[in-house]
Amino acid sequence: MPVRRVTKHGEKVLKTACPPLDYEAIKGELPALLKDMWATMQAARGVGLAAPQIGLSMRLCVIDVRPDGKSQRLVLINPEIVSLDGELNDEEGCLSLPGVYHKLRRRARARVRALDENGVSRELSGEGLLARAFQHEIDHLDGKLFVDRLEFEDKLKVLDAIKTARPNWD
Repeated sequence: MPVRRVTKHGEKVLKTACPPLDYEAIKGELPALLKDMWATMQAARGVGLAAPQIGLSMRLCVIDVRPDGKSQRLVLINPEIVSLDGELNDEEGCLSLPGVYHKLRRRARARVRALDENGVSRELSGEGLLARAFQHEIDHLDGKLFVDRLEFEDKLKVLDAIKTARPNWD
């Protein structure tokens, strides 16, 4: 389970929409890839990780928001948002922008459809942090970072924070 390098703001793979993933073509490699993704996410102390964050242009992400302190690992292959509801305005960060946080308005409830690690189609619902994680990780698969969703003035503040934080990124 090697921990992979997390791509950082400014790397092209983070700004490129990922093509749909062919489950049959990847299923042999998937267990090892998922082990690496889980190890990387855990080492970075994240609650989600998308394949572009480890340099892979694949519609694949993992999420574990640890509800009630217990691990609940979710694998999403080719995820799509089915529905969004409510509103949540909370601080958000990203493993690809270490040390940079800003309040961002997201939907409070989200329902997504995706294949799981066994290629089975599932619909999952989440509220609060899980809903935010669904939206955040799917944004990564669409070539967007949370800063892309900020209003102009807030984006300028975050870009200043990125300039300050960048020298500490590895």
